[in-house]
Amino acid sequence: MKVKRALISVSDKEGLTDFAKGLSKLGFQILSTGGTTSVLTKSGIKIVEVSSITGFPEMLDGRVKTLHPRIHAGILARRDKRSHIDALKKYDIKTIDLLVVNLYPFEETIKKAKVTMEDVIENIDIGGPTLVRAAAKNYKDVIIVTDKKQYSSVLKSLIEKGDLTISEKEKLAIEAFSYTAQYDTIISNYLRNKWTNEILPEKVSITMRKKQDMRYGENPHLKGAFYKSIPEINEICITNAVKLQGKELSYNNILDSDGAIECIKEFSEPTCVIIKHATPCGISSAKNLLKAWKDAYATDTYSPFGGIVCFNRTVDKEVALELSNIFLEVIIAPGFSKEALIVFRKKKNLRLLKLEGLDKPVKRKGIVFRSVVGGFLSQERDVILTPRNKWKIVTKKKPTEEELRSMEFAVKCVKHVKSNSVVFVKNTRTVGIGGGQTARVDATWIATHKGKENIKGSTMASDAFFPFRDAVDMAAEAGVKAIIQPGGSIHDEEVIQAADEHKISMVFSGQRYFRH
Repeated sequence: MKVKRALISVSDKEGLTDFAKGLSKLGFQILSTGGTTSVLTKSGIKIVEVSSITGFPEMLDGRVKTLHPRIHAGILARRDKRSHIDALKKYDIKTIDLLVVNLYPFEETIKKAKVTMEDVIENIDIGGPTLVRAAAKNYKDVIIVTDKKQYSSVLKSLIEKGDLTISEKEKLAIEAFSYTAQYDTIISNYLRNKWTNEILPEKVSITMRKKQDMRYGENPHLKGAFYKSIPEINEICITNAVKLQGKELSYNNILDSDGAIECIKEFSEPTCVIIKHATPCGISSAKNLLKAWKDAYATDTYSPFGGIVCFNRTVDKEVALELSNIFLEVIIAPGFSKEALIVFRKKKNLRLLKLEGLDKPVKRKGIVFRSVVGGFLSQERDVILTPRNKWKIVTKKKPTEEELRSMEFAVKCVKHVKSNSVVFVKNTRTVGIGGGQTARVDATWIATHKGKENIKGSTMASDAFFPFRDAVDMAAEAGVKAIIQPGGSIHDEEVIQAADEHKISMVFSGQRYFRH
Protein backbone atom coordinates (compact mmCIF):
# COMPACT_ATOMS: atom_id res chain seq x y z
CA MET A 1 0.00 0.00 0.00
CA LYS A 2 1.37 3.40 -1.03
CA VAL A 3 -1.22 5.38 0.94
CA LYS A 4 -0.74 5.35 4.70
CA ARG A 5 -2.44 8.29 6.48
CA ALA A 6 -5.85 9.87 5.96
CA LEU A 7 -7.28 13.09 7.39
CA ILE A 8 -11.06 13.15 7.65
CA SER A 9 -12.98 16.31 8.55
CA VAL A 10 -16.53 16.51 7.22
CA SER A 11 -19.76 18.35 7.89
CA ASP A 12 -22.00 15.86 6.07
CA LYS A 13 -21.26 12.51 7.68
CA GLU A 14 -23.60 10.33 5.61
CA GLY A 15 -21.82 7.19 4.41
CA LEU A 16 -18.63 8.15 6.23
CA THR A 17 -18.50 5.32 8.75
CA ASP A 18 -18.40 2.56 6.14
CA PHE A 19 -15.77 4.42 4.15
CA ALA A 20 -13.59 4.99 7.21
CA LYS A 21 -13.92 1.34 8.23
CA GLY A 22 -12.77 0.35 4.77
CA LEU A 23 -9.72 2.59 5.08
CA SER A 24 -8.89 1.14 8.50
CA LYS A 25 -9.01 -2.40 7.12
CA LEU A 26 -6.49 -1.32 4.49
CA GLY A 27 -4.11 -0.18 7.25
CA PHE A 28 -4.72 3.56 7.16
CA GLN A 29 -4.02 5.69 10.19
CA ILE A 30 -6.95 8.10 10.40
CA LEU A 31 -6.65 11.66 11.69
CA SER A 32 -9.80 13.58 12.48
CA THR A 33 -11.34 16.65 14.12
CA GLY A 34 -14.34 17.68 16.22
CA GLY A 35 -17.67 16.07 15.43
CA THR A 36 -16.12 13.74 12.88
CA THR A 37 -13.90 12.27 15.58
CA SER A 38 -16.91 11.67 17.80
CA VAL A 39 -18.88 9.87 15.07
CA LEU A 40 -15.99 7.64 14.00
CA THR A 41 -14.96 6.80 17.57
CA LYS A 42 -18.51 5.71 18.42
CA SER A 43 -18.33 3.36 15.43
CA GLY A 44 -15.26 1.68 16.90
CA ILE A 45 -12.76 3.22 14.50
CA LYS A 46 -9.39 4.12 16.00
CA ILE A 47 -8.76 7.84 15.53
CA VAL A 48 -5.79 10.17 16.06
CA GLU A 49 -7.06 13.66 16.88
CA VAL A 50 -5.51 16.46 14.86
CA SER A 51 -4.87 18.43 18.05
CA SER A 52 -2.42 15.74 19.16
CA ILE A 53 -0.49 16.28 15.90
CA THR A 54 -0.48 20.08 15.99
CA GLY A 55 0.06 20.42 19.73
CA PHE A 56 -2.82 22.88 19.88
CA PRO A 57 -6.45 22.33 20.86
CA GLU A 58 -9.28 23.43 18.58
CA MET A 59 -9.56 27.18 19.14
CA LEU A 60 -12.01 30.07 18.76
CA ASP A 61 -15.15 27.95 18.95
CA GLY A 62 -13.80 25.59 16.31
CA ARG A 63 -12.74 28.31 13.84
CA VAL A 64 -9.15 27.04 14.05
CA LYS A 65 -8.58 23.29 13.83
CA THR A 66 -6.35 22.26 10.95
CA LEU A 67 -4.65 25.55 10.05
CA HIS A 68 -1.18 24.45 11.10
CA PRO A 69 2.17 23.67 9.36
CA ARG A 70 2.16 20.11 10.70
CA ILE A 71 -1.04 19.49 8.76
CA HIS A 72 -0.48 21.53 5.62
CA ALA A 73 3.16 20.57 5.20
CA GLY A 74 2.10 16.92 5.41
CA ILE A 75 -0.37 17.54 2.57
CA LEU A 76 1.66 19.87 0.35
CA ALA A 77 5.05 18.11 0.47
CA ARG A 78 6.04 16.68 -2.92
CA ARG A 79 7.14 13.11 -2.48
CA ASP A 80 9.48 13.33 -5.50
CA LYS A 81 11.32 16.40 -4.21
CA ARG A 82 14.21 15.65 -1.85
CA SER A 83 14.20 19.09 -0.21
CA HIS A 84 10.53 18.68 0.74
CA ILE A 85 11.12 15.24 2.28
CA ASP A 86 14.17 16.54 4.18
CA ALA A 87 12.09 19.41 5.57
CA LEU A 88 9.46 17.00 6.82
CA LYS A 89 12.13 14.88 8.54
CA LYS A 90 13.74 17.95 10.09
CA TYR A 91 10.50 19.00 11.77
CA ASP A 92 9.23 15.48 12.40
CA ILE A 93 6.18 15.89 10.14
CA LYS A 94 4.49 12.90 8.55
CA THR A 95 2.78 12.96 5.16
CA ILE A 96 -0.99 12.94 4.77
CA ASP A 97 -1.85 10.86 1.74
CA LEU A 98 -5.64 10.97 1.60
CA LEU A 99 -7.94 13.83 2.55
CA VAL A 100 -11.71 13.58 3.05
CA VAL A 101 -13.38 16.97 3.46
CA ASN A 102 -16.78 18.46 2.84
CA LEU A 103 -17.54 21.98 3.93
CA TYR A 104 -19.82 23.76 6.37
CA PRO A 105 -23.39 23.76 5.00
CA PHE A 106 -23.51 27.40 3.86
CA GLU A 107 -25.96 26.72 1.04
CA GLU A 108 -28.35 24.86 3.34
CA THR A 109 -28.02 27.55 6.02
CA ILE A 110 -29.09 30.45 3.79
CA LYS A 111 -32.21 28.53 2.73
CA LYS A 112 -33.59 28.65 6.29
CA ALA A 113 -36.56 30.96 6.68
CA LYS A 114 -35.32 32.92 9.70
CA VAL A 115 -31.57 32.59 9.36
CA THR A 116 -29.53 35.28 11.10
CA MET A 117 -26.43 36.89 9.66
CA GLU A 118 -24.48 35.45 12.60
CA ASP A 119 -25.49 31.93 11.55
CA VAL A 120 -24.59 32.75 7.95
CA ILE A 121 -21.11 34.00 8.86
CA GLU A 122 -20.38 31.07 11.17
CA ASN A 123 -21.19 28.67 8.34
CA ILE A 124 -18.45 30.10 6.12
CA ASP A 125 -15.78 27.40 6.18
CA ILE A 126 -12.15 28.55 6.30
CA GLY A 127 -10.01 25.55 7.17
CA GLY A 128 -11.93 23.16 4.94
CA PRO A 129 -11.40 24.99 1.62
CA THR A 130 -7.75 25.49 2.54
CA LEU A 131 -7.29 21.77 3.07
CA VAL A 132 -9.14 20.90 -0.13
CA ARG A 133 -7.11 23.31 -2.26
CA ALA A 134 -3.84 22.11 -0.74
CA ALA A 135 -4.62 18.46 -1.47
CA ALA A 136 -5.90 19.23 -4.97
CA LYS A 137 -2.71 21.19 -5.72
CA ASN A 138 -0.64 18.19 -4.67
CA TYR A 139 -2.97 15.72 -6.44
CA LYS A 140 -0.19 13.39 -7.60
CA ASP A 141 0.63 12.50 -4.02
CA VAL A 142 -2.64 13.15 -2.17
CA ILE A 143 -6.06 11.67 -2.91
CA ILE A 144 -8.68 14.37 -2.36
CA VAL A 145 -12.26 13.23 -1.63
CA THR A 146 -14.91 15.98 -1.43
CA ASP A 147 -18.16 14.14 -2.15
CA LYS A 148 -19.75 11.11 -0.48
CA LYS A 149 -20.57 9.83 -3.98
CA GLN A 150 -16.81 9.28 -4.43
CA TYR A 151 -16.42 6.96 -1.44
CA SER A 152 -17.19 3.67 -3.16
CA SER A 153 -15.05 4.22 -6.27
CA VAL A 154 -12.07 5.47 -4.27
CA LEU A 155 -12.26 2.53 -1.86
CA LYS A 156 -12.63 0.10 -4.74
CA SER A 157 -9.46 1.41 -6.43
CA LEU A 158 -7.50 1.25 -3.16
CA ILE A 159 -8.58 -2.33 -2.53
CA GLU A 160 -7.86 -3.50 -6.08
CA LYS A 161 -4.74 -1.46 -6.93
CA GLY A 162 -3.40 -0.06 -3.67
CA ASP A 163 -3.64 3.45 -5.10
CA LEU A 164 -5.53 5.51 -7.67
CA THR A 165 -4.37 6.04 -11.23
CA ILE A 166 -3.12 9.48 -12.17
CA SER A 167 -6.24 10.10 -14.28
CA GLU A 168 -8.46 9.21 -11.29
CA LYS A 169 -6.49 11.64 -9.12
CA GLU A 170 -6.74 14.36 -11.74
CA LYS A 171 -10.50 13.95 -11.91
CA LEU A 172 -10.80 14.21 -8.13
CA ALA A 173 -8.61 17.34 -8.13
CA ILE A 174 -10.77 19.01 -10.77
CA GLU A 175 -13.89 18.21 -8.76
CA ALA A 176 -12.22 19.58 -5.62
CA PHE A 177 -11.34 22.93 -7.21
CA SER A 178 -14.84 23.14 -8.70
CA TYR A 179 -16.26 22.45 -5.26
CA THR A 180 -14.42 25.27 -3.51
CA ALA A 181 -15.01 27.67 -6.41
CA GLN A 182 -18.76 27.02 -6.25
CA TYR A 183 -18.73 27.37 -2.47
CA ASP A 184 -17.03 30.78 -2.61
CA THR A 185 -19.33 31.93 -5.42
CA ILE A 186 -22.43 31.11 -3.39
CA ILE A 187 -21.02 33.07 -0.45
CA SER A 188 -20.01 36.14 -2.45
CA ASN A 189 -23.31 36.29 -4.36
CA TYR A 190 -25.36 35.93 -1.18
CA LEU A 191 -23.44 38.64 0.67
CA ARG A 192 -23.57 40.99 -2.33
CA ASN A 193 -27.34 40.63 -2.46
CA LYS A 194 -27.59 41.25 1.29
CA TRP A 195 -25.09 44.07 1.66
CA THR A 196 -25.33 46.03 -1.61
CA ASN A 197 -27.82 47.23 -4.19
CA GLU A 198 -25.57 46.30 -7.11
CA ILE A 199 -27.45 44.90 -10.07
CA LEU A 200 -24.58 44.62 -12.55
CA PRO A 201 -21.37 44.43 -10.48
CA GLU A 202 -17.89 44.77 -11.92
CA LYS A 203 -17.03 41.15 -11.16
CA VAL A 204 -19.59 38.38 -11.62
CA SER A 205 -19.34 34.71 -10.75
CA ILE A 206 -22.05 32.29 -11.87
CA THR A 207 -22.40 28.83 -10.42
CA MET A 208 -24.67 26.07 -11.68
CA ARG A 209 -25.39 22.46 -10.83
CA LYS A 210 -26.46 19.91 -13.42
CA LYS A 211 -30.14 19.03 -13.20
CA GLN A 212 -30.12 16.53 -16.03
CA ASP A 213 -28.39 15.43 -19.22
CA MET A 214 -30.39 15.90 -22.40
CA ARG A 215 -30.71 13.26 -25.09
CA TYR A 216 -29.21 15.97 -27.32
CA GLY A 217 -29.12 19.75 -27.63
CA GLU A 218 -31.03 21.99 -29.99
CA ASN A 219 -30.36 19.48 -32.78
CA PRO A 220 -29.60 15.73 -32.65
CA HIS A 221 -25.90 16.09 -33.49
CA LEU A 222 -25.29 18.33 -30.43
CA LYS A 223 -24.73 17.29 -26.82
CA GLY A 224 -26.81 19.15 -24.24
CA ALA A 225 -27.51 19.41 -20.51
CA PHE A 226 -29.81 21.38 -18.20
CA TYR A 227 -28.22 23.26 -15.29
CA LYS A 228 -29.96 25.00 -12.40
CA SER A 229 -28.68 28.06 -10.58
CA ILE A 230 -27.14 27.69 -7.13
CA PRO A 231 -28.57 28.45 -4.65
CA GLU A 232 -31.91 27.45 -6.14
CA ILE A 233 -34.47 30.22 -6.56
CA ASN A 234 -37.91 29.91 -4.98
CA GLU A 235 -39.76 31.56 -7.86
CA ILE A 236 -42.15 29.50 -9.96
CA CYS A 237 -40.05 28.57 -13.00
CA ILE A 238 -39.18 25.76 -15.38
CA THR A 239 -36.27 24.68 -13.16
CA ASN A 240 -38.67 23.91 -10.31
CA ALA A 241 -41.30 22.13 -12.41
CA VAL A 242 -42.28 18.58 -11.44
CA LYS A 243 -42.81 16.15 -14.32
CA LEU A 244 -45.86 13.96 -13.72
CA GLN A 245 -45.64 11.88 -16.88
CA GLY A 246 -44.10 11.64 -20.32
CA LYS A 247 -40.68 11.46 -21.91
CA GLU A 248 -37.72 13.40 -20.59
CA LEU A 249 -37.82 17.06 -21.51
CA SER A 250 -35.69 17.99 -24.49
CA TYR A 251 -33.46 21.05 -24.82
CA ASN A 252 -36.10 22.79 -26.95
CA ASN A 253 -38.91 21.71 -24.62
CA ILE A 254 -37.19 23.51 -21.76
CA LEU A 255 -36.65 26.70 -23.76
CA ASP A 256 -40.27 26.74 -24.95
CA SER A 257 -41.64 25.89 -21.51
CA ASP A 258 -39.63 28.72 -19.97
CA GLY A 259 -41.12 31.14 -22.50
CA ALA A 260 -44.65 29.91 -21.78
CA ILE A 261 -44.24 30.18 -18.02
CA GLU A 262 -42.74 33.68 -18.15
CA CYS A 263 -45.52 34.84 -20.45
CA ILE A 264 -48.38 33.50 -18.35
CA LYS A 265 -47.01 35.25 -15.25
CA GLU A 266 -48.29 38.50 -16.81
CA PHE A 267 -51.93 37.46 -16.29
CA SER A 268 -54.10 36.94 -13.20
CA GLU A 269 -57.31 35.75 -14.90
CA PRO A 270 -57.67 32.13 -16.10
CA THR A 271 -55.25 32.14 -19.04
CA CYS A 272 -53.84 29.89 -21.72
CA VAL A 273 -50.54 30.51 -23.51
CA ILE A 274 -49.50 28.41 -26.51
CA ILE A 275 -45.82 28.49 -27.50
CA LYS A 276 -44.18 27.18 -30.65
CA HIS A 277 -40.47 27.60 -31.34
CA ALA A 278 -39.92 29.99 -28.42
CA THR A 279 -42.68 32.45 -29.36
CA PRO A 280 -46.43 32.60 -28.57
CA CYS A 281 -48.90 31.57 -31.27
CA GLY A 282 -51.99 32.09 -29.12
CA ILE A 283 -52.85 33.78 -25.80
CA SER A 284 -56.21 34.21 -24.13
CA SER A 285 -57.66 35.14 -20.75
CA ALA A 286 -61.26 34.11 -20.08
CA LYS A 287 -63.74 33.19 -17.35
CA ASN A 288 -62.63 29.57 -17.46
CA LEU A 289 -59.75 27.51 -18.86
CA LEU A 290 -61.77 25.78 -21.54
CA LYS A 291 -62.73 29.06 -23.19
CA ALA A 292 -59.19 30.38 -22.70
CA TRP A 293 -57.83 27.31 -24.54
CA LYS A 294 -60.36 27.53 -27.37
CA ASP A 295 -59.74 31.26 -27.92
CA ALA A 296 -55.94 30.89 -27.77
CA TYR A 297 -56.05 27.95 -30.18
CA ALA A 298 -58.33 29.84 -32.58
CA THR A 299 -55.61 32.48 -33.06
CA ASP A 300 -53.61 30.06 -35.18
CA THR A 301 -54.99 26.56 -35.58
CA TYR A 302 -52.01 24.95 -37.30
CA SER A 303 -48.98 26.28 -35.37
CA PRO A 304 -49.89 24.66 -31.99
CA PHE A 305 -49.19 21.18 -33.45
CA GLY A 306 -46.21 19.90 -31.46
CA GLY A 307 -46.29 22.96 -29.23
CA ILE A 308 -46.24 23.84 -25.54
CA VAL A 309 -49.42 24.83 -23.65
CA CYS A 310 -49.36 26.60 -20.30
CA PHE A 311 -52.29 27.31 -17.95
CA ASN A 312 -52.48 29.24 -14.69
CA ARG A 313 -55.34 27.18 -13.28
CA THR A 314 -55.80 23.47 -12.58
CA VAL A 315 -56.56 21.48 -15.72
CA ASP A 316 -59.80 19.47 -15.42
CA LYS A 317 -61.19 16.58 -17.45
CA GLU A 318 -63.10 18.81 -19.87
CA VAL A 319 -59.97 20.74 -20.82
CA ALA A 320 -57.92 17.53 -20.96
CA LEU A 321 -60.32 16.00 -23.47
CA GLU A 322 -60.02 19.06 -25.71
CA LEU A 323 -56.22 19.04 -25.49
CA SER A 324 -56.16 15.34 -26.40
CA ASN A 325 -57.47 16.18 -29.88
CA ILE A 326 -54.12 17.68 -30.91
CA PHE A 327 -50.49 16.54 -30.72
CA LEU A 328 -48.71 18.54 -28.01
CA GLU A 329 -45.22 18.17 -26.55
CA VAL A 330 -45.75 19.67 -23.06
CA ILE A 331 -48.67 20.86 -20.91
CA ILE A 332 -47.86 23.04 -17.90
CA ALA A 333 -50.28 23.90 -15.08
CA PRO A 334 -50.38 24.47 -11.32
CA GLY A 335 -52.28 21.20 -11.06
CA PHE A 336 -54.21 18.46 -12.87
CA SER A 337 -57.42 16.83 -11.65
CA LYS A 338 -57.43 13.05 -11.17
CA GLU A 339 -59.82 12.74 -14.10
CA ALA A 340 -57.53 14.84 -16.31
CA LEU A 341 -54.56 12.63 -15.46
CA ILE A 342 -56.54 9.56 -16.48
CA VAL A 343 -57.31 11.18 -19.85
CA PHE A 344 -53.64 12.07 -20.42
CA ARG A 345 -52.37 8.60 -19.55
CA LYS A 346 -53.41 7.49 -23.02
CA LYS A 347 -50.68 9.78 -24.38
CA LYS A 348 -47.66 8.24 -22.67
CA ASN A 349 -45.08 10.50 -24.33
CA LEU A 350 -46.92 13.74 -23.48
CA ARG A 351 -45.02 15.64 -20.80
CA LEU A 352 -47.13 17.02 -17.97
CA LEU A 353 -45.39 19.60 -15.79
CA LYS A 354 -46.84 20.64 -12.46
CA LEU A 355 -45.91 24.08 -11.13
CA GLU A 356 -47.66 24.75 -7.85
CA GLY A 357 -48.32 28.44 -7.27
CA LEU A 358 -48.70 29.35 -10.94
CA ASP A 359 -52.28 30.33 -10.14
CA LYS A 360 -51.11 32.99 -7.68
CA PRO A 361 -49.33 36.33 -8.20
CA VAL A 362 -45.64 35.70 -8.80
CA LYS A 363 -43.00 38.16 -7.64
CA ARG A 364 -40.47 38.51 -10.45
CA LYS A 365 -37.07 40.07 -9.94
CA GLY A 366 -33.38 39.62 -10.58
CA ILE A 367 -31.22 39.56 -13.66
CA VAL A 368 -30.89 37.23 -16.62
CA PHE A 369 -27.86 36.07 -18.59
CA ARG A 370 -27.47 35.07 -22.20
CA SER A 371 -24.35 33.52 -23.61
CA VAL A 372 -22.38 34.68 -26.60
CA VAL A 373 -19.12 33.13 -27.77
CA GLY A 374 -16.54 34.22 -25.23
CA GLY A 375 -18.88 35.85 -22.74
CA PHE A 376 -22.31 36.66 -21.35
CA LEU A 377 -24.81 39.45 -21.70
CA SER A 378 -26.69 40.43 -18.56
CA GLN A 379 -29.70 42.62 -17.92
CA GLU A 380 -32.58 43.16 -15.54
CA ARG A 381 -35.62 40.99 -16.14
CA ASP A 382 -38.23 42.78 -18.23
CA VAL A 383 -41.12 42.79 -15.77
CA ILE A 384 -42.23 46.45 -15.89
CA LEU A 385 -45.27 47.68 -17.80
CA THR A 386 -45.81 51.39 -18.29
CA PRO A 387 -49.06 52.25 -16.46
CA ARG A 388 -51.99 53.59 -18.43
CA ASN A 389 -51.70 57.04 -16.88
CA LYS A 390 -48.29 57.40 -18.56
CA TRP A 391 -49.65 56.66 -22.03
CA LYS A 392 -50.09 59.44 -24.58
CA ILE A 393 -53.04 59.57 -26.98
CA VAL A 394 -51.65 61.01 -30.25
CA THR A 395 -54.55 60.73 -32.72
CA LYS A 396 -57.72 62.72 -33.26
CA LYS A 397 -59.80 59.68 -32.44
CA LYS A 398 -59.64 58.76 -28.76
CA PRO A 399 -59.60 55.09 -27.72
CA THR A 400 -62.66 53.73 -25.97
CA GLU A 401 -62.42 52.16 -22.51
CA GLU A 402 -62.78 48.74 -24.14
CA GLU A 403 -59.90 49.53 -26.51
CA LEU A 404 -57.73 50.71 -23.61
CA ARG A 405 -58.33 47.43 -21.79
CA SER A 406 -57.48 45.54 -24.96
CA MET A 407 -54.28 47.59 -25.27
CA GLU A 408 -53.23 46.56 -21.76
CA PHE A 409 -53.73 42.91 -22.65
CA ALA A 410 -52.03 43.32 -26.03
CA VAL A 411 -48.90 44.89 -24.51
CA LYS A 412 -48.54 41.96 -22.08
CA CYS A 413 -48.69 39.63 -25.08
CA VAL A 414 -46.43 41.44 -27.54
CA LYS A 415 -43.54 41.72 -25.06
CA HIS A 416 -43.18 37.91 -25.21
CA VAL A 417 -43.19 37.57 -29.02
CA LYS A 418 -39.88 37.50 -30.86
CA SER A 419 -39.02 40.85 -32.50
CA ASN A 420 -40.02 42.41 -34.74
CA SER A 421 -43.48 41.65 -33.40
CA VAL A 422 -47.10 42.75 -33.53
CA VAL A 423 -50.23 41.24 -32.03
CA PHE A 424 -53.90 41.85 -32.71
CA VAL A 425 -56.37 41.28 -29.88
CA LYS A 426 -60.06 41.45 -29.18
CA ASN A 427 -60.82 42.05 -25.52
CA THR A 428 -58.50 39.52 -23.81
CA ARG A 429 -57.72 37.12 -26.63
CA THR A 430 -55.25 37.24 -29.48
CA VAL A 431 -56.63 37.01 -33.02
CA GLY A 432 -53.37 37.46 -34.90
CA ILE A 433 -49.66 37.26 -34.01
CA GLY A 434 -46.69 38.11 -36.19
CA GLY A 435 -43.11 37.99 -34.97
CA GLY A 436 -39.49 37.18 -35.63
CA GLN A 437 -39.27 39.31 -38.75
CA THR A 438 -36.60 41.72 -40.00
CA ALA A 439 -39.25 44.29 -40.95
CA ARG A 440 -42.28 45.33 -38.92
CA VAL A 441 -44.46 45.46 -42.02
CA ASP A 442 -43.65 41.78 -42.66
CA ALA A 443 -44.65 40.88 -39.09
CA THR A 444 -47.90 42.79 -39.68
CA TRP A 445 -48.53 40.95 -42.93
CA ILE A 446 -48.05 37.57 -41.25
CA ALA A 447 -50.42 38.47 -38.41
CA THR A 448 -53.13 39.79 -40.75
CA HIS A 449 -52.72 36.78 -43.01
CA LYS A 450 -53.12 34.33 -40.13
CA GLY A 451 -55.89 36.33 -38.46
CA LYS A 452 -57.77 36.99 -41.72
CA GLU A 453 -61.37 38.05 -41.04
CA ASN A 454 -60.95 37.77 -37.25
CA ILE A 455 -58.78 40.90 -37.14
CA LYS A 456 -61.57 43.24 -38.19
CA GLY A 457 -62.40 45.48 -35.22
CA SER A 458 -59.30 44.44 -33.25
CA THR A 459 -56.65 46.34 -31.30
CA MET A 460 -53.03 46.17 -32.42
CA ALA A 461 -49.85 46.33 -30.32
CA SER A 462 -46.31 46.72 -31.64
CA ASP A 463 -43.20 45.91 -29.63
CA ALA A 464 -41.36 48.95 -31.06
CA PHE A 465 -42.15 52.09 -33.02
CA PHE A 466 -43.33 52.05 -36.63
CA PRO A 467 -40.44 53.29 -38.80
CA PHE A 468 -42.90 54.04 -41.62
CA ARG A 469 -46.65 54.19 -42.12
CA ASP A 470 -46.81 51.01 -44.23
CA ALA A 471 -47.64 48.67 -41.33
CA VAL A 472 -50.41 51.01 -40.17
CA ASP A 473 -51.90 51.09 -43.67
CA MET A 474 -51.78 47.29 -43.81
CA ALA A 475 -53.41 46.95 -40.38
CA ALA A 476 -56.12 49.44 -41.37
CA GLU A 477 -56.88 47.43 -44.48
CA ALA A 478 -57.38 44.37 -42.26
CA GLY A 479 -59.85 46.32 -40.13
CA VAL A 480 -57.89 47.29 -37.00
CA LYS A 481 -59.58 50.00 -34.89
CA ALA A 482 -56.90 50.94 -32.32
CA ILE A 483 -53.11 50.75 -32.01
CA ILE A 484 -50.67 50.98 -29.11
CA GLN A 485 -46.95 51.38 -29.79
CA PRO A 486 -43.94 52.93 -28.01
CA GLY A 487 -43.51 55.89 -30.38
CA GLY A 488 -40.17 57.62 -30.89
CA SER A 489 -39.65 57.24 -34.63
CA ILE A 490 -38.42 60.15 -36.76
CA HIS A 491 -41.51 59.41 -38.83
CA ASP A 492 -43.99 59.53 -35.93
CA GLU A 493 -45.96 62.37 -37.55
CA GLU A 494 -46.32 60.36 -40.76
CA VAL A 495 -47.50 57.34 -38.77
CA ILE A 496 -49.97 59.41 -36.75
CA GLN A 497 -51.29 60.94 -39.96
CA ALA A 498 -51.89 57.44 -41.37
CA ALA A 499 -53.87 56.51 -38.26
CA ASP A 500 -55.94 59.71 -38.52
CA GLU A 501 -56.68 59.03 -42.20
CA HIS A 502 -57.96 55.56 -41.32
CA LYS A 503 -59.84 56.83 -38.24
CA ILE A 504 -57.76 54.65 -35.95
CA SER A 505 -57.06 55.64 -32.36
CA MET A 506 -53.37 55.45 -31.48
CA VAL A 507 -51.57 55.52 -28.13
CA PHE A 508 -47.84 55.93 -27.43
CA SER A 509 -46.82 53.82 -24.42
CA GLY A 510 -43.24 55.12 -24.37
CA GLN A 511 -41.88 51.63 -23.67
CA ARG A 512 -40.20 49.30 -26.15
CA TYR A 513 -40.27 45.50 -25.85
CA PHE A 514 -37.65 44.05 -28.19
CA ARG A 515 -37.20 40.34 -27.58
CA HIS A 516 -34.21 38.85 -29.37
